[in-house]
Amino acid sequence: MKKIKKIKIKLNGKSKTLQSSTNLSNLVKNLKIPIKKVAIEVNQEIIDKKKLDKILLKKDDRIEIVHFIGGG
Repeated sequence: MKKIKKIKIKLNGKSKTLQSSTNLSNLVKNLKIPIKKVAIEVNQEIIDKKKLDKILLKKDDRIEIVHFIGGG
C-alpha cells in the first residue's frame, strides 16, 4: 500500500496539512469557500481564478484567502 505524502502550508497565517497532490481548486472546495466572493493569493501573488485547478500546492506555500465584504 502506497503511503499518501503530506505537505504543510500556511493558510491565512495558520499551519494546515494537506495531501501533496492537492491543487488550489480542491483546497477552496474542501473549505467550502464561495469562490466568487474571495481573492486568493499564493506566496504574495494574486491568482487568476481560471487557473485554480492548474496550481499544485507545495510544501511551505503561503496562501491567503480574503473575503470581499459589501457595504456602504
